[in-house]
Amino acid sequence: MDLLRSLPIGLYLEQPVTWLHRIDARIKLGWLLCFMLTPIAANPLWRLSIVGWLLLLTVSTRLSWRVWRKQIGLILVFSLLLFAVTLLAPDGVSVPSQPRLPVDEFALLGSPLSALPQPHGYQYVLFDKGIIHVTRRSLDLAVRIGTLMFVLIYSTNLYLLTTAPEEITAGIESLMQPLRRFKLPVTEIVLTLTLSLRFIPLVLEEVQNLVRSVRTRAISWKKLGFRGTMQVWVTIAERLVDNLLVRAEQIASAMQVRGFTSPDRHQVQWHQFRLTALDWVAVLGIFGFIAARIVWGW
Repeated sequence: MDLLRSLPIGLYLEQPVTWLHRIDARIKLGWLLCFMLTPIAANPLWRLSIVGWLLLLTVSTRLSWRVWRKQIGLILVFSLLLFAVTLLAPDGVSVPSQPRLPVDEFALLGSPLSALPQPHGYQYVLFDKGIIHVTRRSLDLAVRIGTLMFVLIYSTNLYLLTTAPEEITAGIESLMQPLRRFKLPVTEIVLTLTLSLRFIPLVLEEVQNLVRSVRTRAISWKKLGFRGTMQVWVTIAERLVDNLLVRAEQIASAMQVRGFTSPDRHQVQWHQFRLTALDWVAVLGIFGFIAARIVWGW
């Protein structure tokens, strides 16, 4: 069991280097904000189109099927399950439908209600058979929740997949430079974010080691019972926390030895930014994306 390979969500993919890797981290952050903010108050077609654009973007990077399947498989299944649950759940609207005019008035005219021509084919209830009851509101809520969850998780994951942690933190620090006028600790915030991104593989490694240690001991869970099983897992959780605290202490000691005492005395330039022609094309794409949202997204 290798968690670093079986659960690659949120990890940086160094090889192969795609065209998405070469785009500036600040511009990719702008695209990420566009994907996350434009679905707000948007119509269902725009939400579905964003999902399609993300899938098309993933295919255009020409990643291997193994990586693409692991990156999108669980997220897509979770989004579809959330879509199905929301679609079949009650929509919360309990207003009964009734005709605008009384039935007796139509009877006086000598024409039954069902024979009257309807002005349009609008139907609030789209499907009603047995326990399955689908309305327009439930369909709209299902599309809204399912696409929003997919876009939020997968766009962030795709950003982390194609951007190194040092580039992310350097881009955020570059964008946060105006906040230094308000005496905000920008360098400390960026350094904390860098350590957090670097700490994710360490957490997966510790979990992987503990799982392997439990499997090698061939514990009979049936003989332990519920109480014994809970005691074992509580012990494993305590050991995990202890190991992570030891790792954090080792990192802090290594930083102190190397002179990371204050941002004024020791600063490291993580990444040197240089805009290329591909970056400017991506910037123009952001403006085109926002314009399309204004025109067709309402």
